[in-house]
Amino acid sequence: MLISYGAVLVAGLMPVVCAGIAKSGFKGYDNSNPRAWLAQQTGFRARANAAQANCFEAFPFFAVGVVLALLTGVDPHRVDAMSIFFIVARVAYVVCYVSDKAKWRTMVWSAAYLTVVALYAMAMLNLQMS
Repeated sequence: MLISYGAVLVAGLMPVVCAGIAKSGFKGYDNSNPRAWLAQQTGFRARANAAQANCFEAFPFFAVGVVLALLTGVDPHRVDAMSIFFIVARVAYVVCYVSDKAKWRTMVWSAAYLTVVALYAMAMLNLQMS
């Protein structure tokens, strides 16, 4: 269970990492107006910023899935394993996004998404069995 809690923390920090990738090493970065500056970026910086937005979008779905699975009594080891898989897939997603590997990005995004759907399904099944 501690692993799944840690995975939720890592998932919550991933947008910050993506923002750092988008902003790092660029001398013209405007900290007074970062959103406008990021909106003008191209290449890997624009993709890292888009990955940041997607990480924000994925976080609540994952976090609630973990909490529901644990609250409904899904085996914590199974939740931990799925949480690790989700994080690995999301890290791969960011790497694929930043490096412009669109097909791979879609595949690992789908794997992470289906993992969260499975967490919800296991939680619902556990409720029906009790």
